[in-house]
Amino acid sequence: MGIKNIYKQSLEAHKKYRGKIEIVSKIPLRNKKDLSIAYSPGVAAVSRKIAEDVSKVRDYTIKGNAVIIISDGSAILGLGNLGPYAAMPVMEGKAALFKRFAGIDAYPICLDTQDENEIVAVVKTIAPSFGAVNLEDISAPRCFTIEKRLQKELSIPVMHDDQHGTAVVVLAGLINALKLRKSKKEHVKIVVNGAGAAGIAVAELLLEYGFKNIIVNDSKGIIYSGRRDLNNEKQKLAVRTNKKKIKGLLTDSLAGTDVFIGVSKAGVLTKEMIGFMNKQPIIFALANPEPEIRPEEAKKAGAFVVATGRSDYPNQVNNALAFPGIFRGALHNRIKQFNNKMFVRAAEALASCVKKLSPEKIIPNIFDKQVVEKIARTIK
Repeated sequence: MGIKNIYKQSLEAHKKYRGKIEIVSKIPLRNKKDLSIAYSPGVAAVSRKIAEDVSKVRDYTIKGNAVIIISDGSAILGLGNLGPYAAMPVMEGKAALFKRFAGIDAYPICLDTQDENEIVAVVKTIAPSFGAVNLEDISAPRCFTIEKRLQKELSIPVMHDDQHGTAVVVLAGLINALKLRKSKKEHVKIVVNGAGAAGIAVAELLLEYGFKNIIVNDSKGIIYSGRRDLNNEKQKLAVRTNKKKIKGLLTDSLAGTDVFIGVSKAGVLTKEMIGFMNKQPIIFALANPEPEIRPEEAKKAGAFVVATGRSDYPNQVNNALAFPGIFRGALHNRIKQFNNKMFVRAAEALASCVKKLSPEKIIPNIFDKQVVEKIARTIK
């Protein structure tokens, strides 16, 4: 199915249904008795119960299975800053995936502000109704500070999925790709191209897992300790990566490397550049909708494994493989906050879902029923 046909059918479906989600009552409302149980007067007993012990709110209300999806529309998919109204169909889609894959009731809330303080204040104000917070499509570097502030100031777990969901699936795919290549994590050299929300989170999770040799590039070139134009997040990453302080552009960073992870933009990686890498390179070209290099071109250049963010190629790195299980575990186990150790365990669990590895199968199918359950058990 061509992309133009997909766009056409998507427009028709969204207009027909006026969005993708709805609210239904779990308690039947067939008669007056049902009404008296679900609402007045019966609900008064529930309110008193919770007032006596606030911890009971998760047992008696939707809070125990509810996630709020917060976006300001400043970094929508590969589309950029289109604002809160254009973000709604994406957040609705996210809510539909939460329900479909993990049975979680998720609510899309798109905010008409891109002010960090206002976003934090709004989320804190409405947080009592929810069991966890999923931040989505908020541009860097604000996404880092908003997430960190909310994690400190709320008593429920907060995760920016563009960062950590992406990182978990990338790590899972890389674990399996290196198994096939028979390479050890301590010995491989990795280049991450892109130092926004996803790129920084990927690099940090790879470091947490034990990779030693990582170089990160942003739009101006290689990140190294001492580069004067780096924001706070990039400065911290520069200290932990590129120990030899290599300088230059993407081409300079690729010499003698084993893995390319692109979370940047279309067409930045060429067959000639792959030629600078070691034999059997692993290429994760994750820019959407057009990758850093087309898989067929990467294969011609000698790539051993290729992954993209697209569903029309093998090895799709899709956040929907990670976030439903991560939040299912968070709600079930009532964790206080997320951390990178949990995300490493989630990546290992995701990787273990692929039983028969091949260069075209390093990541499980999104409809694999064991994925959510395996990941959820690691979030504790």
